[in-house]
Amino acid sequence: MLQLILRDELPFVTLRVVHRGDAVDVANVLLDTGSASTLLNADIAATIGIFPEPADPIRTLRGVGGREVVFARHVDRVEIDGMGLDGFEVEIGGMDYGFEIGGILGMDFLRQAGAVVDLGGLTLAFHTR
Repeated sequence: MLQLILRDELPFVTLRVVHRGDAVDVANVLLDTGSASTLLNADIAATIGIFPEPADPIRTLRGVGGREVVFARHVDRVEIDGMGLDGFEVEIGGMDYGFEIGGILGMDFLRQAGAVVDLGGLTLAFHTR
């Protein structure tokens, strides 16, 4: 069971992303059940060689903060506290939201991983499948 970090009344986690054998730990990732997809900060993604390539799909995300153009990429693995998904698709964008954020952990990951979010105890756990 992972303890969530609460900042400004929002839950944050640290996740690990592995791409083509290189890994980065991404801090300040917002756990967001209101986000359909998982998004990484482009500056952090670049540290493990994730840059736009011609085959990457381009998408426009819309949310409370406005619109953002991102590209999508399948990475080797996305992991939190030892629980991970292989071959997982993430979106990469500038994430210029006016505060420090490494990414957004969306419903795509949470559902596929069988996440259980306990807001009373501020913990994140995963069902064993």
